[in-house]
Amino acid sequence: MARTFISIDIPENIKKEIKKIQDSLLDFKGKKTEPENLHLTLKFLGEINDKKVESVKEKLKSIRFNKFETEAVSLGVFSENFIRIVWIHLINCEELQKEIDNKLSEVGFAQEDRFMGHLTIARIKHTENKAEFLENIKRIKLPKIKFSVDKFRLKSSILTSEGPVYKTLGEYKLT
Repeated sequence: MARTFISIDIPENIKKEIKKIQDSLLDFKGKKTEPENLHLTLKFLGEINDKKVESVKEKLKSIRFNKFETEAVSLGVFSENFIRIVWIHLINCEELQKEIDNKLSEVGFAQEDRFMGHLTIARIKHTENKAEFLENIKRIKLPKIKFSVDKFRLKSSILTSEGPVYKTLGEYKLT
């Protein structure tokens, strides 16, 4: 069984910009996403067996989708009452996500009813002052983060005490 997901990896030059944003966050208990682990998840598949991995690979190979540009438009959290994730919202990823959703529904995966393209940049366990932490996020100025997406990947995630280790199971080029 492999814990799997489909993602867009982040270019090295963009990772440096994201690191600056992470460094602007107020102190918190938790963890910043390591640069090598930054990615935009298009679909989380969960634990699947090798046979299912192969059927997913076949479906993903059949996707015909054009390259596109994505851009960071906002920084935020999912819930201001219960802060757990700090994210950067990337636009223009929704259509590729829908295409992947449609193809994988043919092999038994449920379609997402809501999707927002985002990079998780920090996982929060605790903040001393929630209001101050949120105000800090609102004050952080996003640099120009824009890049071309020309492929996506099927990955497995192995959870370790130091954090997840990702392995690429398949790469799918956009035209």
